[in-house]
This record gives sequence, structure tokens and C-alpha cells, in this order.
Amino acid sequence: MTTDATVERAIEQGEGILRLAPNWVPRSFCIPGRRIKLHPDDYYAMGAERGGIDERWFASTTPADNGPLTWENEGLSQVVFEDGGRVQKVLLREAVQKLKGDLIGDRLWDEYGRWPMYSKFFDNQGPLPHHVHHRDEHAANVGQLGKPEAYYFPPQVNNHGGDFPFTFFGFRPGTTRDDVRRCLERFAEGDNRITNLSRAYQLEPGTGWNVPPGVLHAPGSLCTYEPQRASDVFAMYQSVIQNRQVVPEELLWKDTPEGRVGDVDYLLEVLDWEANVDERFAEHNFMRPRPVRLVEEMEAEGYRESWVCYRSSAFSAKELTVLPGRSVTIRDAAAYGMIMMQGHGRMGAWEVETPALIRFGQLTADEFFVSEAAAREGVTIENPSRSDPLVMLKHFGPGNPDLNREG
Repeated sequence: MTTDATVERAIEQGEGILRLAPNWVPRSFCIPGRRIKLHPDDYYAMGAERGGIDERWFASTTPADNGPLTWENEGLSQVVFEDGGRVQKVLLREAVQKLKGDLIGDRLWDEYGRWPMYSKFFDNQGPLPHHVHHRDEHAANVGQLGKPEAYYFPPQVNNHGGDFPFTFFGFRPGTTRDDVRRCLERFAEGDNRITNLSRAYQLEPGTGWNVPPGVLHAPGSLCTYEPQRASDVFAMYQSVIQNRQVVPEELLWKDTPEGRVGDVDYLLEVLDWEANVDERFAEHNFMRPRPVRLVEEMEAEGYRESWVCYRSSAFSAKELTVLPGRSVTIRDAAAYGMIMMQGHGRMGAWEVETPALIRFGQLTADEFFVSEAAAREGVTIENPSRSDPLVMLKHFGPGNPDLNREG
């Protein structure tokens, strides 16, 4: 069967909803936190030299940028079509190119010609280095897009906080460019102590943060749901983590144009200085869930739904809870990817469930992509459990018509 035929049959089978396969990504500079339900034997299934698997990417048409050892199609989500016991897979990227506006909506297709975001679980035992995702103007120098992102810390995957459940953002007010320059100039000499210039915020399950491009951040060790623009651009500005993990200097210069490698001035240019030293950074970027309607009204109809990522125009995300024994029909104005967090039941034509343990390469029934047409018509979700809520996270592309970012 051709790719086009597989895509067409898959969207018909799911009545506008595509089933996706788990999409695992390793990072050589990370130690897995072991909270993303991968089997304990499989955290190094891609090889020890690749590092541990501490990320699962959702609704991704963006390849992972993991250096010369990166696998073909690493980071790219796959659509699953199963018929009579025979399984076929097609890249979600190919499905978007085939179905265009029929899948992601004419608004996004006409403006972007692709699905312009993805989300992930980031699950590290310790903190990441202080690093930055470039703004558009600097990402364009290496043929990429700038990358805003956001964090939400789902309670269901945070049974422990890891080694350091605090995230550094930006710099303390009063920090100067010369202070930062000195840290960057001694990157190869050992611990450059750049986080001494920063402020750490304790992380709280059930809340989140907005992270604009150009802002340095050292993510803490909670398991994190991360909606973000479809880009993998970054550079690491911290040389040693917790006196035990050395960051290769090549990552300091990652995504620096060839003619500027070695030029510390360029690294300073990449930073959005005002955002990094913002005295009201938490006020501007911290996020508690925001109910989409009055909670009492929603609960009377059998569900609760909240915005969990809502400060960026590049993406947004909701948490939907269907109460035990209830069936609801939820309408959205835009296409979305989703991942099950708790419970089981039905969603449209599909049985959905939250696995307790996943083997590397195993298919699941916990991740789907909902076309704009299906979202607008309304997706019926049934929770047959007498006691367990059905909970899912939904990630949307830019300019979600339902989102009032000022609300």
C-alpha cells in the first residue's frame, strides 16, 4: 500500500483522529529520571553511546538534532494504521503533507505549510545545563526557527522530584554583560559558575512556566510536559552540572554560524537581555491552570478542562479530565495532539488507555492526533471507570482561536 493510501485509510479508520506510535529520544548529556513509563531495561535501548532515553516527543514533525549518531527519523512521530493484524506506519510529517488543511486546518496550512509545533516529556534525574533557545533572527543564521517553549509538571508522572526540582531562569537583576562574558570565556576551564548569576525557582506539580526564546534556563528535575515551536535549536552556556557532569564545549557553540564560532560577543547577542534580567520574571511567566469555563458548570456536565500553557502565541495546551462514569463531547476550534495521563475509555472511534509500562518499540493506545474537522465537530470521550478519572493533555499549534492570552 502506498503512503498516500495508508494515510487516507488511517484518517478514515479513526474518523478524523490518527493514532500515533511512541516516539523516544535520547540525550547524551542527560540521565533518565525513569518516570515516562519506559521499561527499566530499555532506557538505553538506543545504545549507551547515545545516552539514556529521557524524552518522549508528541505530535512531532521535527527531527531531533542529536549529532552524527542520530537515527533516521529520530524525533519524528509515526501514524499507526492497523488492519487485520497487519501494522503499517507513516510519518506524521507525510500525513500532514498529504492531508494539508484537512488535518491541521486551512489556517495553519496556509500560513505555515506544516504542523508548526510539537510537545514532549522531558524526564531527567538531575537539572539540565543553563542553556538558551535562539530567537528567530539568530536561529535563521543556521537555517532554523527560533524556539519558544513552555513547561507543565503533570502530577501523574511526578511520583518523585529527582535530584534538583528547581529551575534557574535568566539572571539576577543587576547582572552585567561583563559578568556573563567572564563565565563564557572560562567555559573550557572547568565549572564556569554561570548559575551563580541566576535565580532558581522551586517547581510545583500541577503548575508550569513560559520560557521565551533568548532566555537562559536550567530546567529542574521534575518530569516536564513541554509544548514548543517545531525547532531543536539551542546552545549550552553552563560547563559543569552539580560538579559531576561536564558539558562538551561544542554544545556552547551549537547553532552558532561558522564565522562566529569562538566569538563570545555572538553568544551575548543571542540573549534577550531585558527578558533575562526582568525583576518580574515570575509574574510574567509562571502559570497556574486556568479553567476554560466555570468549574461548577463543567463538573455538572461531567468534566473539567483547564489551560495549562497559555502565555505564548506559538502554541497552547489544555488538561482535560473526564469524571468517572461520564461521557462528554468536547469541541475545540483547532487541531491538536494529545497524550493520555490517567485512566482508560473511548475517544471517538478509538479505545484509549494509559499504560503502566512500555517496551521500546511497543505500540500503545495513549497518543493521538485530532484533525481540525473532528475537533470542531466535537470528540466524544467516555470514561467507564467507577472511580478513576480519565485525564489527557492536548497540545495545539499557534494562534488557537479558543485562547484568550490576556484572560
